[in-house]
Amino acid sequence: MKPVAVCAALSVLLAACEQVPPSVVVHAEDAIPDRLSDWNVIFSNGDYLQLNDDVVPYGLNTPLFTDYALKLRTVWLPDGTTAAYNPDRELDFPVGTIISKTFHYEKADGWSNASFEVVKADRESLLDNNGQLSLTDYVLIETRLLVRYEAGWKALPYVWNSTQDEAFLELAGDYRDIELVDADGKQDISYVVPDANQCAGCHTPDHTAKEMLPLGPRGWQLNRPYAYSGKPENQLEHWVAAGILSGVTESPRAGVRWRDPGDATLGERAKAYLDANCAHCHNPAGAADTSALHLNIDAPVDRNYGICKTPVAVGRGSGDLAYDIYPGRPDESIVVYRMRHTDPAIAMPELGRSAVHAEGVEVISNWISTMNGEC
Repeated sequence: MKPVAVCAALSVLLAACEQVPPSVVVHAEDAIPDRLSDWNVIFSNGDYLQLNDDVVPYGLNTPLFTDYALKLRTVWLPDGTTAAYNPDRELDFPVGTIISKTFHYEKADGWSNASFEVVKADRESLLDNNGQLSLTDYVLIETRLLVRYEAGWKALPYVWNSTQDEAFLELAGDYRDIELVDADGKQDISYVVPDANQCAGCHTPDHTAKEMLPLGPRGWQLNRPYAYSGKPENQLEHWVAAGILSGVTESPRAGVRWRDPGDATLGERAKAYLDANCAHCHNPAGAADTSALHLNIDAPVDRNYGICKTPVAVGRGSGDLAYDIYPGRPDESIVVYRMRHTDPAIAMPELGRSAVHAEGVEVISNWISTMNGEC
């Protein structure tokens, strides 16, 4: 072969190699990188965000509310490993698993880095048919990683720069002044990136065991369609087919989507919402166990669920109201009162929001309105 031909062939091979994304890297617990790109989970060139080939995006039926931010969730497992399905609790992921959650907003008309006006809309994040997120239309705020080590899970918050081509580790957290825009006008909020300890606090549903866990990926949360490359597939089936999930029963627990009535009742939707937003603390073993208010999805709707239950050590958080949930009277229910507030001394959940989730308040209020009985 002539030298010119050899050089041309080598050039083609090198170009092909350069197009292959690098493998995901699980960094040692004592050598966490400052740059998100060093994990090779997601990439941004400032124009679009893209996932590594082996990284799987997913969505939840009923996600936690965070100031109307859109959330792109992904999971990556080491080759040859699977997560173990459990119908009643979180999936059991193997050591080396990396879960990511990227918080972002759709840019409003007249967007600029200076004004930071974004669309206020309660909806899901969707990748395009090429598996990308266009940064012409969206702005990235932060990406949180949960990494499974031998000693347990570790939370790592990364904050995106103004050029949108890199995110940097911010263990102490951060904040961003944001203007939410909808048909009713504009609302200024301070979006807070939690520090690593705050992440750990919310992701520890068992206060005694103090084991940090990923809260979203549970059977009922994942049992729903997701558009993979534009084609909807059931996520549990997709994960099994991809070889990253084992032990799924023939009839997995039904999913409950709080936004859409679908096949779920108003009560089921309300319980799903309270589970996703409150039960990481308000469960029999959680950090708020002394409140005796249990809002996990399997809890019976009785006094411990707040029905005619008087509050315990809530101070101003009670609003001088008598009961956590007063049947038929949402405006006299402490749960609704705290959801409607942004004052840190009153608002629930305590972390993760500066804005009132109007749609969530509506669902819980409507549910309480349908309850019969008297306290």
